Amino acid sequence: MAEVVVIGAGLGGTIMAYELVPFLRPEDHLTLVGQGSTYHFVPSNPWVAVGWRDRHDIEIDLNDVMSRKKINFVPTGARRIDPVDKKIALEDGNALHFDYLVIATGPDLAFDEIPGFGPEHHTQSICHVDHAIKAKEAFERFVEAPGPIVVGAVQGASCFGPAYEFAFILDTELRKRKIRDRVPMTFVTSEPYIGHLGLDGVGDTKGLLEAEFRARHIKWITNARTTTVEPANIFVEEMGENGTVQKLHDLPFAYAMMLPAFRGVPAVRGIEGLVNPRGFVLIDKYQRNTAYPDIFGIGVCVAIPPVGPTPVPVGVPKTGFMIESMVTATAANIGALLRGETPTTEATWNAICLADFGDTGVAFVAQPQIPPRNVNWSSKGIWVHYAKIAFEKYFMHKIRRGESEPFYERMVMETLQLRKVKRSA
Repeated sequence: MAEVVVIGAGLGGTIMAYELVPFLRPEDHLTLVGQGSTYHFVPSNPWVAVGWRDRHDIEIDLNDVMSRKKINFVPTGARRIDPVDKKIALEDGNALHFDYLVIATGPDLAFDEIPGFGPEHHTQSICHVDHAIKAKEAFERFVEAPGPIVVGAVQGASCFGPAYEFAFILDTELRKRKIRDRVPMTFVTSEPYIGHLGLDGVGDTKGLLEAEFRARHIKWITNARTTTVEPANIFVEEMGENGTVQKLHDLPFAYAMMLPAFRGVPAVRGIEGLVNPRGFVLIDKYQRNTAYPDIFGIGVCVAIPPVGPTPVPVGVPKTGFMIESMVTATAANIGALLRGETPTTEATWNAICLADFGDTGVAFVAQPQIPPRNVNWSSKGIWVHYAKIAFEKYFMHKIRRGESEPFYERMVMETLQLRKVKRSA
């Protein structure tokens, strides 16, 4: 009998547990460790932050789902991993033994790296539903006394799509409330150009997103290093290509949402051989850690080098389709090890994303995610907005039912079909 443990019950960890089930032998035992018992659909957080969704719309209690799947679910969270003795210390003082471990924790949010930054200080976040609820409360106060808005992502960030989404969703909501004319907006990003996305662009994301900013009267600052945040001001250094400060910006704001840099979670950070200096899990092409080959990593917590040098540090996003591919490969490889075989399955690491702008949106396909690519495509249209709504409902339905069908592969087929329908209408 083997003890297989997955830590992290977000998008990656939840579907990891689902996909492992058919690869286990009858005598094997599977445990999922979550930080709490509630799963929430992170891509919907921008909608929560402006009141287009309520918390209960995007949350699922995992206790019942995991019970039906016969997966042991531990909601107390992991405090520390011991890869040598193969133990996991839990937050409640108990411990778990593992024969095979999948780390799917997602990131630790590094708000503390910038003074005054984050939802405990002066800026909002949409990284977690708790943050989105707080951002919604701040937004309702803001509309009573409108002023400048700053949205973006700081140095070291690796998830840029939600920042673009939120800027455009805010613009849409402000126009609905007929106060957009009273709100100057600025987008501040560590990317070297608009639409870089940590991927050196996909298709014409640069042109599409710049055009959208111009159409909506949103100014932007790229190569931006945020140095400090005060209650009503963000201080930014705009860097040149040679890495020197070219311009200083003092940006007043009445409302600000800036995405943070990510790092590895405390449970793994600092473990030599397991993680890099930033705390991200080191993996080979089979998702295995070379120092501890019974440990696998998937999702946002794994180490991926940037696509190239930039004046300000920019990370690589781990998109939903990429994570799904990591999950599928890891399940097959653990299944092989359980049967005394050699792992041979590799993830494809493609990117397929929908970015909703409230009344339109941009979709892009990058195959593979890191250039050069076989497919490098992006497109804009109202169909993206409807496609993301449809996918949210579809994904939540599948999670509730405990089904492990490839969500993002299905998303591609359905969104492209929806695009055909919209274009022919």
